[in-house]
Amino acid sequence: MWGGGAKSGGETRCKCKCRCTTRGSSRTGESWSHVARCPAMYPAGPAWPKLRVLRALWALLAVLLAPWRLWAKEDIQECIWHVVLIKFEAVGEEGRSDRFFDLEPLESLNSVFSLLVDAPTDQNEKYLGFPYYLKINYSCGGESSEAQVRKGHLTGLKPLVLVTFQSPVNFHRWKIEQLQIQMEAAPFRSKERCNAEEVCAMSWYTPMPIKNGSVVMYVDVRSNGLGPFIQNKRFHVNINGFLQKQQDNTLQFTVGNEIFNLIPRYFINVPSRPLWHTVNQTPVLILGGIPDEKSVLLTDTSFTDFFLVELNIDSCWVGSFYCPQASFTATIYDAIATESTLFIRQNQLVYYFTGTYVTLHESNQGSGSWVRVLANECIKKLCPVHAHGNGSEYIMALTTGKREGYVHFGTITDGRVSFELLPRQRSVCEGLQVVNCSIIWAVFIAGDYNLLLLVQMEDPTTRKYFQVVSYDLVSNYLAILYTIPEFIPDARGLEFLMLLGTESHTTFLMVPKGMFYNQYSNLLYIWGNFLLQSYNYENFIYLADFPKEQSIKYLVNSFRGDMAIVTETEEIWYLLEGSYQMYKLFPSRGWEVHINLQVMHQSSVYTPNETMVTLFYEDTKLYQLVYLMKNQQGQLVKRHVPVEQLLMYQQLSNHYFFKRQGSHLTLSFTNFCPFSVMRLRDLPNPQVYSRQERYQARPPRVVEPSGFHNENSLAVYQGLVYYLLCLHSEYHKPYADRVHDSTWSWSNKKQDQDYYFYLASNSQSPGNVYIDMASYEKIYDLKADYELPERIFLDKGTSYVFSVFLRVGGQSLEFTPERVLTSEELKSTVDLGVVLADPGCIEAVVKQKFLINRNSVLFRVTLSDKRSCFDQGLSGHHLLETSMLLKVAGAVGHCFQNTHQGPRMQGNLMVPVLIGCPPGKRLAFDITYTLQYNRLQNKHYFDCVRVDPEMPCFLFRDVFYPFFLIQDLVTGDSGSFQGSYVLKVVGGGPTLDTIREYSEEEIYRFNSPLDKTHSLIWTTKNTTTTKDSAFNIMSHQSLGIDERKKMVP
Repeated sequence: MWGGGAKSGGETRCKCKCRCTTRGSSRTGESWSHVARCPAMYPAGPAWPKLRVLRALWALLAVLLAPWRLWAKEDIQECIWHVVLIKFEAVGEEGRSDRFFDLEPLESLNSVFSLLVDAPTDQNEKYLGFPYYLKINYSCGGESSEAQVRKGHLTGLKPLVLVTFQSPVNFHRWKIEQLQIQMEAAPFRSKERCNAEEVCAMSWYTPMPIKNGSVVMYVDVRSNGLGPFIQNKRFHVNINGFLQKQQDNTLQFTVGNEIFNLIPRYFINVPSRPLWHTVNQTPVLILGGIPDEKSVLLTDTSFTDFFLVELNIDSCWVGSFYCPQASFTATIYDAIATESTLFIRQNQLVYYFTGTYVTLHESNQGSGSWVRVLANECIKKLCPVHAHGNGSEYIMALTTGKREGYVHFGTITDGRVSFELLPRQRSVCEGLQVVNCSIIWAVFIAGDYNLLLLVQMEDPTTRKYFQVVSYDLVSNYLAILYTIPEFIPDARGLEFLMLLGTESHTTFLMVPKGMFYNQYSNLLYIWGNFLLQSYNYENFIYLADFPKEQSIKYLVNSFRGDMAIVTETEEIWYLLEGSYQMYKLFPSRGWEVHINLQVMHQSSVYTPNETMVTLFYEDTKLYQLVYLMKNQQGQLVKRHVPVEQLLMYQQLSNHYFFKRQGSHLTLSFTNFCPFSVMRLRDLPNPQVYSRQERYQARPPRVVEPSGFHNENSLAVYQGLVYYLLCLHSEYHKPYADRVHDSTWSWSNKKQDQDYYFYLASNSQSPGNVYIDMASYEKIYDLKADYELPERIFLDKGTSYVFSVFLRVGGQSLEFTPERVLTSEELKSTVDLGVVLADPGCIEAVVKQKFLINRNSVLFRVTLSDKRSCFDQGLSGHHLLETSMLLKVAGAVGHCFQNTHQGPRMQGNLMVPVLIGCPPGKRLAFDITYTLQYNRLQNKHYFDCVRVDPEMPCFLFRDVFYPFFLIQDLVTGDSGSFQGSYVLKVVGGGPTLDTIREYSEEEIYRFNSPLDKTHSLIWTTKNTTTTKDSAFNIMSHQSLGIDERKKMVP
């Protein structure tokens, strides 16, 4: 790749994309994933030191060669998608974007559908639409967006949009499901004035669907494969329930007043702070920490854009004997966002604000103003609970003063907030029998109803010491789990040290400051000027790479195996869960090389004067929110932290050497990765394990030769997508339809499809719109995409089987003939391990096969449920959260794969695993077979006078034989229920309009054979009962309601 550069007078030229001049020897080349651009080798400002120049050139060489595979690649322009949300009536307007606020469906589509008299639509149906569109276009470097979009349209480009609805927290109110809808965007001309014959500006549009119970939505945009190459991109499109419409139709925040001036003193040299929220459930994020201001940063797009809002709180505080206040500040110290409620702490005061989410709460439950809670308490800290559980979210407030040793435990359910003082019986200090103690951090494990407390003890006879204390919310049992050593252990050069109590220690005191728990990996971290980790809360491992001279300020976890650490001095460290080696990302040599390359590329998101505001993970990628000062102008930007590139630069900078070839030296690098290629093979179809339900909707075809849609055809698209999702929601009912498909009622519309196609072919379609009913369907056969699912659901012994292919390459970057390795050499070179967070619940079996002729090893991995950790729960309820981690020995921090999106770390794969009855399955009453079987057994036909296919009638004196189906709404499978069940009458009335639900006492009287009030409605043929003999147990083999004692009241 690096050809001989022609020498001329001691100078050579580097042919990247342009030309640049350096002294010494240089070579030209191109790489598959990186193309060097050199418009400004020497940026404005002070001259770079020679060493920095050399490091930048070494890094550039490393980028061109890494990672161990050389590719020839043309200079492809980098193109990116742009998506904005616009109101229904604003389609075609340029330069407009709207907030996701209005949720009422549009009822103005009937006038459009009434024109489709000879089309596969129902004239008796009332078609509704969503209030928003997604407007899509793209841009590429060096060319205007309008020209690029026109070029893409003319070359056949069509954006494909996948909208994913996040399931709600409260599974008691809403059905848990993993729902997606895939749409094809429709081209539409801009309404702006244009002198061109066909088009000037254009964009693509899709409806933005809304689903009851979901306030967080992910929009993934990709190309159909035609036109320019554009990378896939994900957008966060969330509902903002903290807005209200004014009389002039403008939107205003309900939590405070928007500030439009980002004053530099708000950010410059201000310490960064953590971004706390319920992971994957929070539509609106909030970040405080602005000095001496009661203002917060607020975003509903994960900081793609944001607002500075001054909060409407009273900010009053009067110190007291029980809660002394040395000084007052308006700063919002702690800010936590949940699904619909925001929490803040200012001084010792705690407030919350519940947003207005009609699709979530089914009513207007917004707070209207900030609500002060724990008014008589002295709160020193709020602690977040990152994971929801049991249908609720949680928050903890640590007290000081008169309530020292207690925790105010907050529960948020459907926007309703309640606090409970824990421990219930006596304080932690009293329970541990110490005079003085202070709780400095709390962690709640929702699955175990267990509260972990980091407690500082003060004993008059000894020094301060720290303990991890457990409090069981069910049994009220308080126990000491672990006593933290007084001094930092002496690891003696090791990466980690198992703390057994026999190790030697340094003279540095251990100062713990907080804890963090990952519910998937079961890892508990204790952090301060050290980092400890434990899988069982009792045995801890000391990670020695972190310097004892530093102190951790907060941790950030992706919950997919990655963790970032921010220190008090704003250093950034990185740790891969399951490993023990920590990497310093900033400041570091890798960061310095990365900055130099960004300056060479004239990047606008890196400046010499910048301040990190926060650090957070989004979709497994690490991001910074950074305040930049450039030319006396301040700017707040969201910036990706390229962890893989930083580690790769750092590795190459530390492990290079010069090798003489002839009369000159060549630069070489050492490859520590044990394999050269890693691939996943034999992946099963993902839906049965990921439980993703996916629908497909394409826009109606327009007769216009140019293919551009108009407002009416887009309105038809809106109505059809709305109707498709209505069919989906209506299919979720306790009885089974005749056909196991939510779109089966559209099947009759497809019978005349050839006729509709004939009309469209002859430009005779009503409204110049052709609707292909086959374009609106549910997809049951998605194929695997060469990667593991985002999560895996296992239930009652099911298994997930796949293969990992590893090819062993050379240990350097040079082209040398490969030697065929023996099986023993392959076995000693690469090895695959599996780490299970709950080995008592799941098991993994790995079988290896040596492919000697290819210097490769194929590992067959089988992950299975052990049938020991599931409960007889409803579909999607009370799932056990655990995980599987695949590790290739020696791969951490050393193995990278080049992709079109940059390098990606290889050798470690962490997948969450959920055990229990998965979402998307249901037990349904089989109306069709029940009617057929009852007619056969009872020798006569009987039904209602007015037949209702969704509510059949059965003769009271006949024996009743009910049948049920187990249906999988994700895969389309359906089969007879063969298990046992208890059938109860839970409601009734003289007429359909007067049916009511019975009380627990009435249910017992009407259904239990033990009832003594002669109120029993029925008896069963079989005599098997529950353990307490309260109810009869029926099954597929012994079914039948034998006789009725009385009419249903």
